[in-house]
Amino acid sequence: MESQCTSINKKMDKGIKIDYKVVKTASDLEQAANLFSNEKIIGVDVEADSLHHFKEKVCLIQISSNKQSVVIDPLPLQDISPLKPVFANSAIKKVFHGADYDIRSLYRDFGIEINNLFDTQLACMFLGIRETSLDAVLQANFDVSLDKKYQKKDWSVRPLSLEMMDYAALDSVYLPALSCKVEKKLAETGRLAWVCEECEYLSKVRFDQNNGEPLYLKFKGAGRLNPESLIVLEAILKLRKNIAQKKDKPLFKIFSNQSIMKIALEKPCNLSQLKVNRLLSKKQIQMYGKTIINAVASALEIPAADRPGYPKKKAPFQDSAVPGNIKSLKEWRDSVADKLGIAPGVLISNAVIHAIIIENPATMNDLEKIECLKNWRRKEFGEEILSVLHV
Repeated sequence: MESQCTSINKKMDKGIKIDYKVVKTASDLEQAANLFSNEKIIGVDVEADSLHHFKEKVCLIQISSNKQSVVIDPLPLQDISPLKPVFANSAIKKVFHGADYDIRSLYRDFGIEINNLFDTQLACMFLGIRETSLDAVLQANFDVSLDKKYQKKDWSVRPLSLEMMDYAALDSVYLPALSCKVEKKLAETGRLAWVCEECEYLSKVRFDQNNGEPLYLKFKGAGRLNPESLIVLEAILKLRKNIAQKKDKPLFKIFSNQSIMKIALEKPCNLSQLKVNRLLSKKQIQMYGKTIINAVASALEIPAADRPGYPKKKAPFQDSAVPGNIKSLKEWRDSVADKLGIAPGVLISNAVIHAIIIENPATMNDLEKIECLKNWRRKEFGEEILSVLHV
């Protein structure tokens, strides 16, 4: 790569030399994509601006192989579709660390779909490693310490400092080598297939679309509210969203979820109540107090008959054995996880346990109906699960 693709050599901590190129033009992006298309394994990371803007976006894409590293700036580029074949190519392993958010973001912003994903953080969890942040894992495996002071910076601001670019580049450089290390350990413990299947599911995650549904459906604790509190909650959530959108700020920088829940429960009718009950800060009351009071009053004017209730899922029939089965399964799960040296929730989450109880399987074929159980759990632990349920 030449011209607009800036080559930077930077001496990092502990004498580590990081060579990477900054890609800002279509021609340089084409060259980078062509080069990576011949690799067998690449490390990938992204930087976004979710802490600073209402509509978050990917601001940098870092890609590294054993031969080269690039930091791609998508903001000046009109089209990054040359990367799509690289990510879609199942012959190229794409290594992320904590892939969930990155997978969702790359698909949302660019329509990028990822085949052959390997998540090193997930791998570390299945190895029973307690500290699984990238910083902790690189420190343990390569004696490399990441400077996290730029972690919460606004990555949409241009120009980015050289130090921020160095920080971003380093996040992907070690991922191919890290992948090799943890895959070897997983193979030795017989858990590599487990992680590979989990990664296959992970590669398909997407951000939820609201589709005009009430905002309270995605608000923790809303299901416990009565219709009167629920209608107030919806009004304040809409108000927060409108303010955040106009100011181009993330929702949490307008009102916290805790404050919104308090307002929904207290239903203040004047500014004095906002102050006395400490529902908002003094500054928030000055800026938004009257608007909030008006929103609460308008919500409460809606007739009781027109106030929605939180949709309740019909509980499946449960016989008297259910509580005991849940306890037995959790005790079995905890015991197996302890022997394997991994967290119980990594082995089988409580949500999966409840799905098993609802289905109440009697045979291995019945277990196949429980999609969230996944094949590796059915294969490794299916018979044990059935024996626990039907002692």
